[in-house]
Formats: sequence, structure tokens, C-alpha cells
Amino acid sequence: MNESSMREASKVEVCALVDNYSDFFLADSDVVKRLRILPPNAPLAEPGLSYLIKVNLDSEDHTVLFDAGISAACLLHNAQTLPFSKAVMMGEIGVNIKSVEAVVLSHGHFDHFGGLSGFLKETKKGMPLFLHPGAFVPRRFQMSPEMQIDMPRLSETDLMEAGAKLEKVQKASKLALDLILLSGEVERVTEFEKGMPGMEAKINDEWIPDPFYDDQGLAINVKNKGLVVIGGCSHAGIINTIKHMKKITGVNKVHAVLGGFHLSGENEKIIGPTIEEMKVMNPDYVVPMHCTGWKAINQFATEMPEQFILNSVGSTYIF
Repeated sequence: MNESSMREASKVEVCALVDNYSDFFLADSDVVKRLRILPPNAPLAEPGLSYLIKVNLDSEDHTVLFDAGISAACLLHNAQTLPFSKAVMMGEIGVNIKSVEAVVLSHGHFDHFGGLSGFLKETKKGMPLFLHPGAFVPRRFQMSPEMQIDMPRLSETDLMEAGAKLEKVQKASKLALDLILLSGEVERVTEFEKGMPGMEAKINDEWIPDPFYDDQGLAINVKNKGLVVIGGCSHAGIINTIKHMKKITGVNKVHAVLGGFHLSGENEKIIGPTIEEMKVMNPDYVVPMHCTGWKAINQFATEMPEQFILNSVGSTYIF
């Protein structure tokens, strides 16, 4: 796959429909419009992630939902609140959950698939759901040598009963009539990005350190700007994900990077090399979210102040 097989978008809107943080007082800019609604209305935050993504080319629009947070209650509440935001009513942004034509799951963790069934039951039957088949594997967290905690497991049956049309993909795939690229399995090339310490998966009837084969991201090539790369938890590594997207698209310029970078907990030790690599890639905007962690988010703000944007629930990024 190369850039000739992907169409350039003229505009992209990425709304953080679900994230860990909510803040009414963050400022707008040309790039980000915050969710501004009259009280007592307010968005909900939870430790999950979901994006509403709208891509535009001339008069052509496509909308996809990328991940669905922990709960349908949070996802649907925020989606129903969004139309009353000042930026929507002023015509500055046009994302709308009623326009979703496909759903993408970044990986099989509950904080990304928890709201899926609830959303699917509220939308049209036969909604395409793109995911890696590895999203269904059993998973557990190794608390100690003597204690493992089973993780909530994604159910193929529940998804189909809720109305999804499952599209299991392992290789790079194009969505929205070739305007959005789903990464497929991300090539691991960095020395420091090793996944999530302590997480195990049952593959071929054996519990092993979770390889996260199912971890995927999205990319959009914006005309005259470059790639907008969007990750879920980026268990494959956010730097690996960006390098992979650049390689398979043939586009070297990175305009923006958004997502959970999973630099908290045991992965705090790789904050430094991650930021150094990000500086080399030199995106115009960096928006760390969700599982990136407080320490890493603050370090991005300190070391990349001109590019860093602090996210909050309902923020919509315009590229």
C-alpha cells in the first residue's frame, strides 16, 4: 500500500467523545473547539476512550466511531450532549453520531469496547465493525506470581446479536472510500516499546505475555498537511504506530498525533525515549489522552509546548 492508494482528505474533525478528563475552562483555538454547553448539562468522563471522526473531501463526508469507552451510558450521553455545544450550533464543527457509517475497535480491552453493544443497539442493523480477530482472545493481568485477574472479554455473539456486521482484519485496510486507513498489525521496530507489562493473553491454549497483535490505529492524509495518526491505547507503541503508518502510506510528514500512548505505570520508564522520538518526527500537534498518564502528559507539555494540546471530553480537533 502507498500514498497513491489513499485519497487525501480536505478536512478532518476528531471529537474525543469519551476520555478520562473533563474541563469546562480550556480555551478554544483554530485547531480545537471545546464542548461548551449551558449548565446543568455537562459531559461525563470515565477512564476509557472513544472518538467520533468525520472526514471530508469536497462535498463528500464520512463519519466513523473509533472505540466506545467503558460504558454506553457515558458514550451515548456525551453523543447526545454534543449537538448542544456552541461550536456545533455555530456551525464550526459538524461531527454527529447519527452519521456513523462504520465502527472501528483499536483492541480488545474493556475500556474501549464496553460501550459497543449499547451503541449498536441504538443504530442501524448491519453496522460494519472493523477489528482484529485477536481482540477476542482471553486476557488476564498478572498482579503477582500467585494472583491473576481475568479481564472482561469481548463477545462475538453479543456483538452480532446487537446488530454488528463483523469485519475481521489483520492487514492494513481502507475505510470511508479510501479516506481513512486502518493500520492492521503494527510492525514493531523500536527497542523500547514492549507492550503492557503484566498483561497476559491465552493464545494456542497457552498463557503468554500479551503480544497485542490486535492493537491498531487510524491515519488520514490531509491535503497539504500530512498524516493525522490516531491511536487507541497504542500497546504496539505510539512511535511504532506512527512509523508503520508512514511506511504503508508513503507519507513522511506527520501533521498530528492523538491518542492514548500508555506511558503510565511500569511504562513511565519509556516516557523519555518516546518524547525524543516524537521530537524527531516533529508533528505539528500532539494530543496525549486516556492511558498516557499524568506524568507523561505533563512532560509532553513541558518538552513540546508549541505542539502540545491538553485534551478534555468533548474537544473536537479540526485539521
